[in-house]
Amino acid sequence: MAKRYRATFSPDSGETIDTQPDSKRPFDGKKPTHVGARSNLLFFASIPLAIKAFRSEPIIMAGYLAALGCLLAAGFLTREGLKAQEAYEARKVARKPAFPRKLFGSILTGLGLGLVGAFGWGPVETVIFAILGAGLHSLAFGFDPMKNKGMDGVDTFQQDRVAKVVDEAEGHLEIMHQAMLRTRDREAQRRLDQFISTARTMCRTVEGDPRDLTAARKYLGVYLLGARDATTKFVDLWERSRNDAARMSWFALLDDLEKNFVARTEKLLIDNKTDLDIEIDVLRERLAREGIRQ
Repeated sequence: MAKRYRATFSPDSGETIDTQPDSKRPFDGKKPTHVGARSNLLFFASIPLAIKAFRSEPIIMAGYLAALGCLLAAGFLTREGLKAQEAYEARKVARKPAFPRKLFGSILTGLGLGLVGAFGWGPVETVIFAILGAGLHSLAFGFDPMKNKGMDGVDTFQQDRVAKVVDEAEGHLEIMHQAMLRTRDREAQRRLDQFISTARTMCRTVEGDPRDLTAARKYLGVYLLGARDATTKFVDLWERSRNDAARMSWFALLDDLEKNFVARTEKLLIDNKTDLDIEIDVLRERLAREGIRQ
């Protein structure tokens, strides 16, 4: 049978980025996100306006505060839009955001600077500030993804089933990652990051062919939930007593889990290759029967 269905991750889940991107940015265990540093510039740029507002007469102050509100809202939307874009770009299969956050961030930036021009200068400056604000914001942060990616022939029911399981799995992985940061144990953090990368490889495999969900569901659900609970309990114990025996037991658990995840993922890939070979053979036979291929 041909592979027609793929799962996807929706950046609208708050993600994530990745994850619920898309999520929040979804943790991938590979590279840090630059969303915070970029979007925070918008918040810092609003500080002089707040200072100027409280040094002005009441009507102008009200206008500046309204402009400040627009700029802060633009900063928030832009940050969420960047997270959604990272989640979108991290996956081969993804939906476009249902709400274009960066677009509305540009609009609010233009509106905010337009209010500054209206209350601080004049009508000409209002138009100039609004156009420059919206335009420069779009140039600096880009546009939201405007089309679905890798979703040709997607069955939405299958897609939603897999997306739900993968989102839950990534939620477990993120909880494990955040908990481990409390230990300040770099060796343990590196070991966990390696396991997270392995688990996410299985997630990507299932997204590529949701028929693999049945074979992988226990791993992405029950096993990851158990690993999450074991990790949080280990972190709590480690913070209280620095128990070396518990640390070694946790390392051994990750070793066992990773071996099983790797073996299952390899089997999924082998099954996928077998399906592809069958599809190719069927197509060749059909071409031969029709006299197209000698």
